[in-house]
Amino acid sequence: MNYETGSIAQERLPGVEAPPSRRKFLIAAIVVAVLAVIGWAMFGRGGSDDAPKASGEQLAAISVMVPGRTVVARDVTTTGSLAARRDMPVGIAGEGGLVTRVLVEPGQWVAAGQVLATVDRSVQTQTAASLAAQVSVARADADLAQAELDRAAQLVDRGFISKADLQRRAATRDAASARVKVAQASLGEARARNGRLDIRAPTAGLILTRQVEPGQIVSSGSGALFRMAQNGQLEMRAQMSEGDLQGLRVGSRATVTPVGSAQSFPGEVWQVAPVIDPSTRQGIARIAVKYDPALRPGGFASATVTAGTASEPLLPESAVLSDATGNFVYVVGKDDKVERRSVKTGEGADNGIPITQGLNGTERVVISAGAFLNPGQKIKPVLQARKG
Repeated sequence: MNYETGSIAQERLPGVEAPPSRRKFLIAAIVVAVLAVIGWAMFGRGGSDDAPKASGEQLAAISVMVPGRTVVARDVTTTGSLAARRDMPVGIAGEGGLVTRVLVEPGQWVAAGQVLATVDRSVQTQTAASLAAQVSVARADADLAQAELDRAAQLVDRGFISKADLQRRAATRDAASARVKVAQASLGEARARNGRLDIRAPTAGLILTRQVEPGQIVSSGSGALFRMAQNGQLEMRAQMSEGDLQGLRVGSRATVTPVGSAQSFPGEVWQVAPVIDPSTRQGIARIAVKYDPALRPGGFASATVTAGTASEPLLPESAVLSDATGNFVYVVGKDDKVERRSVKTGEGADNGIPITQGLNGTERVVISAGAFLNPGQKIKPVLQARKG
């Protein structure tokens, strides 16, 4: 009775302390509540506010540019053979004979009409001498006929000679004069034939080949004994595709480099093929170059020809990447994500690489760190001003 009365009295009395077990439960509940509030503050509200900041800090700042379009020279690289611009074969013009002397060597410059080789003319010389003697005889006959005509003219007035005799003497004089002209013509022909025994250069130029030696018997059927380049003019016969020939014009500048040489020579297109080879779909552009000992006809060379101009995007070298599939660039698309774009490039220049296919010039193109990007990756593009 006393214990129950005391317990009831303690519950009703406000100033009486709670038992120890109940205090421990209250303290634990308060600690859990405080930890819950702290956890919500740190990982609930605080975490949601800081998440975008952490995501933003992970985006890489990449330089990009909008290239636009620039007028650039369209250069075409091609190959071909070197040759004389006017390759002139030189052969025997006369009846031929035994070659006595050859006066020039390949690589030697000659003047127009210069003797290249001589042919024995001993027989022809005697023939010419005989014809010269015939001219002298004909002239003597003509002189005698003229003297007889003059005497007859003096006697006809005295009646010693009839006019018919005078006319016959005039006819004899005329015939003798005609025989003089025939003899002179024959002598001139013989001398001309003798002159053609010498093999002469038809024009000034450079001797390329020599196919004759002293002691050789030559005739009009012997073919070319020498080959020469007229005025020493050379050219490169460049093989070009049908598409490259379309934009090529006479007067286009070119640079010719012989195989095995580091030296290049300026040239100019002087003729563009009017036809295309149907089997190879190629034509020939003839590039004139000035003579130089390093340019040997028959040799092989490469050339870079300026085939007009074009308006194309121009990118720095760092923007153009390549792999086994070809050249490509990264462009920044929707939501600042990079996309791979295959491109075709022209000949590089000091101010950049022209893009002939794949870009229209309005795209945002990655110009640095492209090798470290992957398609679909989101970046923070930093726009750079276009140079020029």
